[in-house]
Amino acid sequence: MTTTGEAILFWVLAPVAVAGALGLVFARKAVHAALGMALTMICLGVFYLAQDADFLGVIQIFVYTGAVMMLFLFVVMLVGVDSSDSVVETLKGQRVATVVLSLGLGVLLAGALGRITIGDAPADRLTSLNAETGNVSGVAELIFGRYVWVFEATSALLITAALAAMVLAHRERLGSRPSQRAWAERRIRSGENLAGLPAPGVYARHNAVDTPALLPDGSPSELSVSRVLTARDQVGSATPWVEAEREIGREVGDAAWSENALNDGDGASARTDAAARDARKAKEDRA
Repeated sequence: MTTTGEAILFWVLAPVAVAGALGLVFARKAVHAALGMALTMICLGVFYLAQDADFLGVIQIFVYTGAVMMLFLFVVMLVGVDSSDSVVETLKGQRVATVVLSLGLGVLLAGALGRITIGDAPADRLTSLNAETGNVSGVAELIFGRYVWVFEATSALLITAALAAMVLAHRERLGSRPSQRAWAERRIRSGENLAGLPAPGVYARHNAVDTPALLPDGSPSELSVSRVLTARDQVGSATPWVEAEREIGREVGDAAWSENALNDGDGASARTDAAARDARKAKEDRA
């Protein structure tokens, strides 16, 4: 019998779990899809805990959300998050097979839910085992006893998924891996960036890797910013920081001129004397 608290918990977390699953399916970025999957798995773990399946709930949160999702994110980092997927079918009929398998999976889920609703399901056996030996022992007896072959088949599927990840991350190397000496010789032969790439911009009030440095003509240098930030369109503008630096320069220049004028007694006479000295020195050089 479902209690009021369980009903409230279900109606609060069920939409969140569905939203995470939809985010997993429709998210365009792999990282966002991984976060949506983690949200769904956390909600499922809470559902297990609410049904007195403590072992399954803890495993769902720690193993799937903590370990499997971190592994997924590491694979995404290795393969690349900005690589575009091809929409061309490499295997003929794979879309039709996907639709057929999805319908078959839906029929199996509907049958399982029907058995649970009617009551003639392994859930009754698990309930009796939980009452006798506890949740952990009951789950172990079902997995490694009655459903051991199903468990082994699932393990084979996981191994297949791991091999598929290795195939996706593997790249054929046509030649030997270039050493640091080879890279240096190649850069010298090309004649470009012999002294290395310029560092990011350093200004009076700002210093960050996403801010480009300025060339002598005042234009930003694209080589000073990482190409990863450029591909992600995360390069900042140097204009506000340059204007702030110029403003500080004007303030410092005005303060220095005021101090010189105060020490000399008259700023105009100080500038006149300096100009006269420069003219006299130039005349002596010509003579």
